[in-house]
Amino acid sequence: MNIKVKDLMIKSVITTMPHKSVGHARSIMTKNKIKSVPVVDSEMNIKGIITASDMLKDLSEATPVSHVMTTKVYTIPAYSDVNIAARVMRNHDINHLVVSDEQKIIGVLSAHDLLRLVEDHRFVMKNPPTATKKKNRRG
Repeated sequence: MNIKVKDLMIKSVITTMPHKSVGHARSIMTKNKIKSVPVVDSEMNIKGIITASDMLKDLSEATPVSHVMTTKVYTIPAYSDVNIAARVMRNHDINHLVVSDEQKIIGVLSAHDLLRLVEDHRFVMKNPPTATKKKNRRG
């Protein structure tokens, strides 16, 4: 499998800013049917990410995004193999990776995007190794 992150990532990234409200972020997610929104500064530098899971908390719609966003954002370069992206997601128990170039967002990859590999039959399971047959030597 030689599929790269850039082949699966969503390129039209919708972002928000730390001072925006949770209500604003929620409306963005609902309107665009997405589960995460990267949080950036005015120069599009990554500051955090807010996800649908963050919205499950009992929050006022006026709460600033900066109060609930995750500041530890895992990023991956666009030229990485998708198996690396899958490993990062699994190892850190996350569903979204920000695809970046020089700290600038160029895309988002979700676990849902990785499932398209299976759905599109682009992922082929390798056969398990066969058991070796030991020769019966009597000497």
